[in-house]
Amino acid sequence: MSAYILRRLVLVIPTLLGIMLINFLVIQLLPGGPVERVIAELTHVGGGATERFSGGGGDAAGSQAAQTGAGGDSAYRGAQGLDPEFIKDLEKQFGFDKPAHERFLLMLVNYATFDFGESYFRSITVIDLILEKMPVSISLGLWTTLLSYLISIPLGVRKAVKDGSRFDTWTSGLIIVGYAIPAFLFAVLLLVFFAGGSYLQLFPLRGLHSDNADQMGFFAYTLDYLWHLVLPVSAMSISGFATLTLLTKNSFLDEIKKQYVLTARAKGLTERRVLYRHVFRNAMLIVVAGFPAAFVSIFFTGSLLIEVIFSLDGLGLLGFEAALNRDYPVFFGTLYIFGLMGLLIGIISDLTYVWIDPRIDFESRET
Repeated sequence: MSAYILRRLVLVIPTLLGIMLINFLVIQLLPGGPVERVIAELTHVGGGATERFSGGGGDAAGSQAAQTGAGGDSAYRGAQGLDPEFIKDLEKQFGFDKPAHERFLLMLVNYATFDFGESYFRSITVIDLILEKMPVSISLGLWTTLLSYLISIPLGVRKAVKDGSRFDTWTSGLIIVGYAIPAFLFAVLLLVFFAGGSYLQLFPLRGLHSDNADQMGFFAYTLDYLWHLVLPVSAMSISGFATLTLLTKNSFLDEIKKQYVLTARAKGLTERRVLYRHVFRNAMLIVVAGFPAAFVSIFFTGSLLIEVIFSLDGLGLLGFEAALNRDYPVFFGTLYIFGLMGLLIGIISDLTYVWIDPRIDFESRET
């Protein structure tokens, strides 16, 4: 098993390199960039922007800017009337005076030591910015994953045992409806019905804490936090809940039809003992082992619209704003961290399979 883990860890390097290279190349083809954004601010705002990007703060940002970027052409739209020397100085501050391959190599060298630089448009390092936003995304991802598993596994087992019954039929109908409703639409419905829309005012409209949360005791603070989580977590759980329930049911149905189950029943074991002593371990292999991947999927990709709707300032919104504002240190820094974590979680998922069922031997597989 150690040789398999070592091979997987070695494969992380070229995979992560490919992810960064593809995204860097795509960025080079996109129009716009931080220099053009500054020029646009100069055009519409005035001299204040010149002081912002030509002073000492701009030099600090420029020391990190060479890591990323989208082209170094000085012929920018809207640059007419600006001093060419100022444009060149601006390009140097953002690092666009260097060729693309030099910027990419410098980015890889810095990222290898987890030096992600500083945001172009915020006076904060990328690491500090991620740490600032991470608690919101962890809250959404962790509680959504736990809620989905706590409901879906018992329901899926029950549906497998009652396969073809009235209970199975009407719960399948609810699951199909839940799967068909997008999370963001369900979030809007929850706001309308339960957050002071047209009906009830049971839950808060935005944020993870009330305005006076700092003055609360620990117990009241925890209840306030959970109270704010109800609607966003419910909205994010709806599609994952449906998928996981059907996966659990189908896994149990496959195991129930196998020979060892018939043998256990023939020995006189009770149905409950057969189901939870023999079937459960094998049927839950794919479901439980997929928990790390499910959490990462929700944590990284499933929260953008929910964060926008419920005014939650998390990693999903951070990545979206970084791409929109061409804040390349934040964009590539978060991409690197998330890509690395996703690859490592894949290895953890494989180890979880072996932990649940030691009969699985990844060592004998060719990679």
